[in-house]
Amino acid sequence: MKTALTIAGSDSCGGAGIQADIKTMMANGVYAMSAITALTAQNTTGVTSILNADSKFLGEELDAVFTDIYPDAVKIGMVSESDLIRIIASKLRQYNAKNIVVDPVMVATEAEVLTGRTISNAEEMIDAAKMISETYNCAVLCKGGHTINDANDLLYANNTYRWFYGKRIQNPNTHGTGCTLSSAIASNLAKGYKIDEAIRNAKDYISGALADGMDLGHGSGPMNHGFDLKSRFAES
Repeated sequence: MKTALTIAGSDSCGGAGIQADIKTMMANGVYAMSAITALTAQNTTGVTSILNADSKFLGEELDAVFTDIYPDAVKIGMVSESDLIRIIASKLRQYNAKNIVVDPVMVATEAEVLTGRTISNAEEMIDAAKMISETYNCAVLCKGGHTINDANDLLYANNTYRWFYGKRIQNPNTHGTGCTLSSAIASNLAKGYKIDEAIRNAKDYISGALADGMDLGHGSGPMNHGFDLKSRFAES
């Protein structure tokens, strides 16, 4: 069985963070492991408190995983301190980690933060993705926003770009969508799919989770990560 590791924070209400990552990885057919960067007190209405792991402990978490069950892919989510970022980078180099997917959990406009530019149309998305790709020597998936091009996402890799077209699903319960998409991409990379196939499969998965229409909590609720789970053990 293929394996995937999530390096991220815990979400006490289960809709985002490592909880969403593990559910997504299981639903996409890989064995999920985790290294926790922080504990959060949060629910569908917001985050009330954060307790970060220290870098020594996080390093020990990563040692424990990589020296026993080597992950076929790694997803990185919320990392809120520079010392934690440094230990993650060090351990990923030490163990020659592969298929690394980074979800830059900052604000709603990560690409604008990383480039220092305003992004308001498709051409600016391409320019921003190209800049990030060339700066960090990596493939970049730039997600479309409400004011740009609905649910169309842009992949820039190896000096070329490709659009992934989608239809925005009218569902206010979108807690954890970024965590879910990045974990689904990592899961598909772990299974051996090429990056464009991994993204297409991940977009199909998150569309299904949103379209399920689960409604929990008093704020922006979680998706149903197990919408496609067919088992007598999952029956009500």
